[in-house]
Formats: sequence, C-alpha cells, structure tokens
Amino acid sequence: MSVVGARPQFVKLAPIAHAAAAAGVEHFVVHTGQHYDERMSESFFDELQIPTPDINLGVGSASHAAQTGRMLADLEPVMQDVRPDWVLAYGDTNSTLATAVCAVKIHIPLAHLEAGLRSFNRGMPEEHNRVLTDHSADLCLAPTWNAMGHLRDEGLAARSVLVGDVMTDVLLATAESLRDSPSGSPIPPTGDYIIATIHRPANTDDPMRLRAIVEALAASPVRVYLAAHPRLVAKSAHHRIELAVGAITTVPPLSYRQLVQAVTAARHVVTDSGGLQKEAFLLGVPTTTVRPETEWVETLEHSWNELVNDPSRLLASVERPRPTAARGKPYGEGHAAAMVIETLIQAFRSKL
Repeated sequence: MSVVGARPQFVKLAPIAHAAAAAGVEHFVVHTGQHYDERMSESFFDELQIPTPDINLGVGSASHAAQTGRMLADLEPVMQDVRPDWVLAYGDTNSTLATAVCAVKIHIPLAHLEAGLRSFNRGMPEEHNRVLTDHSADLCLAPTWNAMGHLRDEGLAARSVLVGDVMTDVLLATAESLRDSPSGSPIPPTGDYIIATIHRPANTDDPMRLRAIVEALAASPVRVYLAAHPRLVAKSAHHRIELAVGAITTVPPLSYRQLVQAVTAARHVVTDSGGLQKEAFLLGVPTTTVRPETEWVETLEHSWNELVNDPSRLLASVERPRPTAARGKPYGEGHAAAMVIETLIQAFRSKL
C-alpha cells in the first residue's frame, strides 16, 4: 500500500506504480487529500499515468495537528481492511507521519522512501516528520550515500538499504519524452528567464521576509516566472503583497511536465522546494535555494546550487557565473523504483 497526499509524493509514486505493475505486485494506493487543489493533485495522476487512487480520504487543509489527526483516524480502518504486506510512506509530509504512526500502531510492516534525509533544522515540520518516520520504519529506503550515513549515525544501519532516488527515474523519463511531445506550458520553451517557486512557511509567514524576497525577484534584469503555489497566493493576499511586480510574471502552479520543460530552458531557478532544487541539478540548471540548509547536499557541489537565506543576497547569487564542473550521478541511473520493489519483495520473502 502506497499512501500519498502532496505533489512531490505523486511524482515519486509514478515510477513505483509502474515498477510494481511490471513485477506483478498488487498495489493499493491511498490519496490522503492533503493537497486538494486540482493542479497540485489529480492532474499529476493523469499526466504521469498513475493508477487512480483506490481511496481518497479528502482531508484537505488544516493545522498540522488537525490534519495529521484526521489522516490517522481515516487511515486506520483502510489499513485494517486491506492488511497489506508493506505500507510505503513517501518523503516528509504530514501524510508521511500519519502513515507511519498508523502502520506501527496496528503492526503492519512500514517502509520509508527517501529515508535518511536530514536538514538538521528542527524548526521545519518536515524534519520532524522524516526523523520520526525513519525511526518507526521496519525498512529505510535511502536515496543517497549521505542519507545512508545519517541512518547509520542514528543506529538504523541494520534496516537501511541504498536504493537511489525515484524522482530521478521520473525526471529522466519525462525529460526524454518532452523532446518529442511538448508540455503546453504557459512559459515559452526558449528565452532568457528565471523560474521561481516560494511556498515554505519560513518564507511566506513573515510579511517583511516575503516582501523582501518578492522585491529581490522583481529587481531581476531578466523576466522571472513565479509559479504561484496556493500557500504563496493566500499569504501574499493576507499580507497585501503584490506578486506580479517588476520583472515578475506570475503563472499558476505548473504540471510536472510543464515544470520540467520550463526548468530545462531556464537560465536559473530560485526556489525553497526540496524537489525542485534537485530536479534543476539533474537538468544542469544553476539554482539558488532560499533556505539556510538543504537535505540534498549533493546539489551544492561546484556551486550548482547555492543556499541564500538573506533575500538581499538573492540577486547576486542568481547572477553568479554558470558552473562548468561535471555533476556526476549522486542520485542513481534512473532505476531506483525497480530496486525499491525488489527490496520489498525480498524482505517479505525473508520473513516467510
């Protein structure tokens, strides 16, 4: 059973669903409904050819405690009814934590995809979710050697396996498909522009900080396409901050194919997203991450990604020379999902 609820998890689910089908594994998909905006949710299932979820809990938006609690209460009867051989939790959202707690409480084996990632910032709710889930899991599926090191340091080496990064699987496949079939993105596939996404509470909740980020982007010498996450739209309206100013052109949240096409053609990416900084790295596009830390430390090699927590330094980072060093393949060759399914099969058989 896969339990997903947010955009990055839908992307990760796609290669897992395809690998499970190829291996003849029965795969039950639960959508918690954590992201309820159509562009942030259902469209991904159509675009990435993911099977329609067997159940959508439709929990919607709420505080961390209320949202996680609703998921936990609604997941329990589903897991008890299906009784899967494995429950697979993805990433670091509230859906992840609710999945982990529910599976552990009713004694269903739990595997955590993207295990071992650490920002070491306990102010981030995502950090709590990923640490608690790793320590609850029967099997920690790590994307990188750095993640394996964190799991070892926390005493989890015996239940950890290096599988690679499943988002690399879907990104490489999507980039290849776009060569023959354009995405229909509202952003032109050529031109001199920057792609930006901002959505984390640390950047949106404080009106002074959000205003400083917007002003820095607005002062760019080239056009900035700001893909406006629902949280950014709501917070900017609440703070009375206009987004479409100066160099900024706002666009709705992009589908996955649209985002990959736009990033591929961009001069630079500015983001606070964990997934997008890694996607830009894989596509060879320099990135500025508006955070003091990153879980994907491999992207920082040779300045392909740069951490900038001070908005006043944002433009200087964007205008830095383009890196020329090779990026290597720290996230695998694009076969992580097949490794995940094979690992789960072997672990199940070893218990028989």
